[in-house]
Amino acid sequence: MKHTILVTGASSGFGLMTARALAQAGHAVYASMRDTEGRNAPRVAELAQWSKDASVDLRTVELDVLSDASVAAAIAHMLNEAGGLDVIVHNAGHMMFGPAEAFTPGQMIQQYDVNVLGAQRVNRAVLPHLRGKGRGLMVWVGSSSTRGGTPPFLAPYFAAKAAMDALAVSYSTELARWGIETTIVVPGAFTKGTNHFAHAGRPADANIAAEYENGPYAGVAGQALQGLARLEPADADPEAVAREIARVVDLPFGKRPFRTHIDPSQDGAEVVNGVADRMRREIYHAMGLQDLLAPKTA
Repeated sequence: MKHTILVTGASSGFGLMTARALAQAGHAVYASMRDTEGRNAPRVAELAQWSKDASVDLRTVELDVLSDASVAAAIAHMLNEAGGLDVIVHNAGHMMFGPAEAFTPGQMIQQYDVNVLGAQRVNRAVLPHLRGKGRGLMVWVGSSSTRGGTPPFLAPYFAAKAAMDALAVSYSTELARWGIETTIVVPGAFTKGTNHFAHAGRPADANIAAEYENGPYAGVAGQALQGLARLEPADADPEAVAREIARVVDLPFGKRPFRTHIDPSQDGAEVVNGVADRMRREIYHAMGLQDLLAPKTA
């Protein structure tokens, strides 16, 4: 079945890979990004040409998850142009790297704004439509860092991703009776093939950062990044995340997994998530709300 799909943060990384994979699978895909007439104009032109050459339906749309107005305008444009939306892929995100103490509160707020509140803005704009039609799919691109290995100096990112995961879990049961399905996709720490680490933000308080870098934590940042790279198999392919999202989207309604992991490094998140998700199911059964664990079918 052909779906109309929005992928947020699709100018690069998992978002770009996912938008292409979904378009190649036969869906109508909107790859959203900021600054489509400026910094990302070359990407817009590239995707337009790629879509034409591949004979697929991949479009770009201006959408800044930090702006209520931008999100509302983008959703309105897509609903008007396509006549509806079926699937939302919450992928937009940003990473920060450095000692937690050296990040200002403002930087931490920005991290949550991109990774957590951005998804909330999109949901508030699109959910009235999905609830009205009584069918839809929310795909959340999480991270194994929320419950797996947590190397040092990534605290703002880990905290924001954990918050997004918690939001996704809560949304899943609050949307089930509206016929809206949820899948949380959990990638591992892919250190090659994406721009996560290369484009990571740095602490604003350089003096505090220097105390760590020149004191007892000297060399730890490099060791952490090298350690992550060593854990990753040589054949680890970030495109596997995009292929898994496309596979999930193509599954029949009601048959999609609540959570799926793509983690070549096997950092333990799948084991811990398995326990947490099982306990969640047991609590819902104990409360007599077990019907919220699966989307309502028509």
